[in-house]
Amino acid sequence: MTQSDEAQAAAIDAAVARLAAGELVAFPTETVYGLGADAGNPAAVTRIFAAKGRPADHPVIVHVAAAEDIAYFARTVPPAAWRLAQRLWPGPLTLVLPRSPNVDDVVTGGQDTVGLRCPAHPLARALLHACREAGIRGLAAPSANRFGRLSPTTAAHVRAEFGPGLMVLDGGQCEVGIESTIVAFTDARPRILRPGMCKAETIAAVAGVPLADGAARAPRVSGSLAQHYAPATPLALIASAELPARVRTLVAERRRVAVLACAATLARLDADAARLEARTAATEPAAYAQELYAVLHELDAGDAEILLVERPPDEPGWEAIHDRLARAAAGSGGAR
Repeated sequence: MTQSDEAQAAAIDAAVARLAAGELVAFPTETVYGLGADAGNPAAVTRIFAAKGRPADHPVIVHVAAAEDIAYFARTVPPAAWRLAQRLWPGPLTLVLPRSPNVDDVVTGGQDTVGLRCPAHPLARALLHACREAGIRGLAAPSANRFGRLSPTTAAHVRAEFGPGLMVLDGGQCEVGIESTIVAFTDARPRILRPGMCKAETIAAVAGVPLADGAARAPRVSGSLAQHYAPATPLALIASAELPARVRTLVAERRRVAVLACAATLARLDADAARLEARTAATEPAAYAQELYAVLHELDAGDAEILLVERPPDEPGWEAIHDRLARAAAGSGGAR
């Protein structure tokens, strides 16, 4: 075992000890960093809600070490859900299933369903397996940020949000960068309640059944509010053709502006550079998703009075990015 491996093993041991004592620990997943507590300890899970300022009726996702752990938390598991867990876990996919008696109301927001996920990040997997050996069957873990704000994709984001008192396992920058796809098995057919980078066509093909449309009679799930994932600085989504004129107007008003747009659009901006901070957006959805929150964190920490984000392409593969940006714009006050 190398010194680095020894340090990681020691950090995991310390994290498990804190979790077993009812404390909170932040840890990386491939999507975003999570704020974790022992899912079997209602008092510990309540501390997540207090730390985040999260409404008590907003459920949290339980992270498990492997697909076989579903049976502990779920009362029934349809064959299609098993197929998804066996083929797409570990990965950025959450399954919403009828909860078993082992799941407390505080985890589910009082609902009869529970969200379950097996993350792919190697540090998260090592932590979850160590937890299971210590008798902790799963970790309740929403994103490690104040409720409604930008999700963290680095350990530094988490520390900036919660300060030095929270233990954070540092696993580098998250590979996927936006939250998991959520699929509910509460009707005759599975239904996507939150889009993510695990695509609908992949889910339908692996599940072997067609997906239901819309969100009728859907349970409440993480990240489903209209206003969410928001920076503190007002954010507006602007069409490509309108962005240069919008920037010119704001700069003429002596407003400090930050812009996230593709290179071709940025090349058309002719505003006063002293009042403009620009970042180049990726043109491929996976790369855009991985960078999105990190870029928004960076721009939000600057002195801009408004963040202008070029509306991404209205094409397949961009659905989850459109979802996050629309909620961020609503949550930050849009074009204030």
